Amino acid sequence: MLSVDRCLDPLLKRPFSLFRKSGSDFQILYRVAGRGTAILKDKKAGDIIKVLGPLGNGFPKLKSKISPILVAGGLGVAPLFSLAERLADKNPIFFLGARNKKELLCTAELKSIGIKSVIATDDGSAGEKGTVVSLLNKFLTSCCLRLISSCLVYACGPRPMLSELSSLAKKFKINAYAAFEENMACGIGACLGCAVKTVNGYKRVCKEGPVFSLDEIIW
Repeated sequence: MLSVDRCLDPLLKRPFSLFRKSGSDFQILYRVAGRGTAILKDKKAGDIIKVLGPLGNGFPKLKSKISPILVAGGLGVAPLFSLAERLADKNPIFFLGARNKKELLCTAELKSIGIKSVIATDDGSAGEKGTVVSLLNKFLTSCCLRLISSCLVYACGPRPMLSELSSLAKKFKINAYAAFEENMACGIGACLGCAVKTVNGYKRVCKEGPVFSLDEIIW
């Protein structure tokens, strides 16, 4: 959770995922979407902002002989990039989706760490036309049963994308975990503003999440 300014206006911190870590430094990835991120955009080297974290949980550790598949929609690439760096020696397949070529993020950065992204855009301006989930569906349909049974999916993206991915994971009987993108006010589980409905009742994205198994979410 980042305070975008040292004053009390805007009051609330903004939630971000860890994009990349290097030594004692870390990076975040964001898109200017409102007043808070517009202020953040104008920060310069040496400016001080308050940081609360790390918060919540992370993606489950990959077991041996399991093939990782990463699925990102839009800014969902942010938490998956650092995961891809850690899994680079496991040869992960990175499915990356966006509305158009202009909104594709981190293809060059992924290539720099030896990971080629499989791309889908809604308008077909880059990669295959369609959604990233439909592209993953084609890939899994073409795979043998043995390969499918060894797959584990890590994902992040818009809620409609995750809902489709949940159905796809059930279809192929694949375990899938996703980092959820929800608006947060406190980041420590006190305000209950980021709760999602699960088979075990409501859970807070900032506290019990942001990573959940997709089969426990009630859509």
